[in-house]
Amino acid sequence: MKILIVLTSHDQLGNTGKKTGFWLEEFAAPYYVFKDAGATITLASPKGGQPPLDPGSDVHAFQTAATERFKKDAASVEILAHTRKLSEVNPSDFDAVFYPGGHGPLWDLAEDAHSAHLIETMYAAGKLVGAVCHAPCVFKNVKIAGKPIVEGKQVTCFSNTEEAAVQLEKVVPFLTEDVLKAQGGKYQKGPDWGPFVLVDGHLITGQNPASSAPVAQKMLELLK
Repeated sequence: MKILIVLTSHDQLGNTGKKTGFWLEEFAAPYYVFKDAGATITLASPKGGQPPLDPGSDVHAFQTAATERFKKDAASVEILAHTRKLSEVNPSDFDAVFYPGGHGPLWDLAEDAHSAHLIETMYAAGKLVGAVCHAPCVFKNVKIAGKPIVEGKQVTCFSNTEEAAVQLEKVVPFLTEDVLKAQGGKYQKGPDWGPFVLVDGHLITGQNPASSAPVAQKMLELLK
């Protein structure tokens, strides 16, 4: 069971002068779900090396058992510091790909040609593709047989109401929910901040940070 986790390399929150990146819980929770199940995990990002952590996800209020475990796990911290360059990753080496969110992916992974090619190749081969929170933005430029990958599919992501609640709806380059709907996705959401996961074939999406471990668990079930 070989799983690729793709993280953002982008650390600027629009023109605010603030930092962004990946959301810690959305990486750590799935990472340990996969690791504890015996999966071989490879980490990649557009630029390779250390992906930027969204400082907002590192505050005390957002710590979980998984984030605390990760911080004490020196070997895994070291692995994260040396992600592979996305352009050098071979899709055929993996059984599944997972994208954690954070606001970073809205700027880089959503527009990244290597990411789009990776998803197209893996999806076309019947492999699992999972994304949580803002990460379904990575489907923005992904086409399967000439149509958007999400067209006609049940999908979820960080909702417009959640984006408004964190007061970043005017900062982000686009609203992920709007993009999924515009591309013909059958968008659904659960209550804001609660776990909500949708599975449509081998496309698995989660709404928000609370959905990260459930997305990974659903992916494991399907892999087995």
